[in-house]
Amino acid sequence: MTAGRTTPEPEAPLRQGLVPLGEVACRYQADEIRPEELPMIAAEALAAGIDTPALCELAGWPRNADPRDIRDAFVQALAEAGVGLPDRALARRHALRRMAARLISGEVAPADLAADGWWETEAETEAERSFVSLIPQCVCCVEYTLGFDERTWPARLRDAAVALTSAPSAAPGC
Repeated sequence: MTAGRTTPEPEAPLRQGLVPLGEVACRYQADEIRPEELPMIAAEALAAGIDTPALCELAGWPRNADPRDIRDAFVQALAEAGVGLPDRALARRHALRRMAARLISGEVAPADLAADGWWETEAETEAERSFVSLIPQCVCCVEYTLGFDERTWPARLRDAAVALTSAPSAAPGC
């Protein structure tokens, strides 16, 4: 080691894409993670050092196991790890914030928001309501339902997304 240089800190187990179980629970409740993905997520959590009996069991299950059995094992693994399963409305609100961030970064197009029922999200904060109010039921209805043309709408939607992602989360936990 040369003078003035420090040894880098070891990277946390999250470096390889492991998502904390609390976030997995939230994303699962928001339908962003499918049941068949949970056995692999359980295996990754085990590899990262999270060890519970139900997590061990779930990690050994095939992707095509009964989704109800996977859900039950996942809920048990969460309980054993001290992580609660958030209610669906809270999970969808957090998913809305993640979607707004993806819109800002260019990962998704404004039209993608109209395709997934985001307009139905139970918004509770002013920033959430402002963002949701700009999401039509379908992209062909932007001008009819919102009164914006095809150039104005994406800009207004992006502005609302920035406001939403900048606002403090009124629902911590996911």
